[in-house]
Amino acid sequence: MVVTDSGSQNPWEWPETVWRKLARRVSAGPALVPRVWPGDAPFAVALSFDSDHETNELRNGGKSISKLSIGEYGARRGIVRITEILEKANVPASFFVPAVSALLHPEQQALAVLNGHEVALHGWIHELNTKLPPDAERDLMMRSADVLEKITGSRPRGVRTASWDFSDDTLRIAAEMGLLYDSSLMADDDCYELLLDGKPTGVVELPVQWVRDDAVYFGMDRFTGLRPYTPPRNVADIFLAELELACQEHGIFQLTMHPHIIGVRSRIWILKEVIDRAKELGAWFGTHAQIVEYVKENASRSAD
Repeated sequence: MVVTDSGSQNPWEWPETVWRKLARRVSAGPALVPRVWPGDAPFAVALSFDSDHETNELRNGGKSISKLSIGEYGARRGIVRITEILEKANVPASFFVPAVSALLHPEQQALAVLNGHEVALHGWIHELNTKLPPDAERDLMMRSADVLEKITGSRPRGVRTASWDFSDDTLRIAAEMGLLYDSSLMADDDCYELLLDGKPTGVVELPVQWVRDDAVYFGMDRFTGLRPYTPPRNVADIFLAELELACQEHGIFQLTMHPHIIGVRSRIWILKEVIDRAKELGAWFGTHAQIVEYVKENASRSAD
């Protein structure tokens, strides 16, 4: 863990050594930008689905049957609609799956790999890494990788931390595990190598962004003030605007979705519309692992 000498000081009272160390614990190296994409495609598309299912409630020790049923909906209906669209379009995607979700729904993970998709790490029970001791975080990541490998037959190559909650130790553990990439951070639109205390780790970041996440627009909790506030058409317009500029910049369009959110009847069309438009623009579709592999082999390094 990072230890600072800030003591009880306010942040504006910290000496430079403290704030500089905190800001550079995990940081972005040069952007990894390929000169061309496979097939001379103008840009790459990385579709992803966080299959949290029941773990959204379980991770907090919750026992609400109602909330558990929302997660089960994602497993029963959302995944079915998503995979039908992916299969008809013949495009791959990455599924980030907590180990507990994989154990509750093992057939989904095996089928995903069989159909050319990627199954990657997303914690044990969707736990928040910053609330864990380092040894517990490491143990859960290792155990989760073992579970996914046993179910799918292949070792996961990447990780997305639950709720994009990245601890001081997450990158160190990912590097120790020999993971190819992470997809939890937001320092760029293009891939970049992750630095730990200023030193390269070999782990590549395929960045996410809250604006490209369905949960921020459609979240709902009847016991709080959290209510969906954006109509599906407006969300589609945001995603498509991101897609269009990714194409113009010859970069990556990365999208994060959740089966229990995007998979409902009034929203699933957004996924199809995004795929259709990306195909019109000539995109190359890859799993997160495929895109990172290509970038590592073909990218020039631009200064950050």
